[in-house]
Amino acid sequence: MPEPVQPPIQREAEYVLESPLRCPLCKEEIASVQVVRLLRSRVNFVSSLPRRGHVIVCPVCQGIISADLGGLA
Repeated sequence: MPEPVQPPIQREAEYVLESPLRCPLCKEEIASVQVVRLLRSRVNFVSSLPRRGHVIVCPVCQGIISADLGGLA
């Protein structure tokens, strides 16, 4: 049976890295990362968690990378 085709990621933004690094998941060298928006669709309780968020993904394997979008002002 053929592999299911994954839909393309709807990325919110792409950030270029100051210097290339290796993705910790696929071990490929990457020069940028992609930002994908999270939207909370439903919860079965009153939640104090935010309704929106972002994750940073590898452009090669689309795995979620531990990173921070916060910057120094």
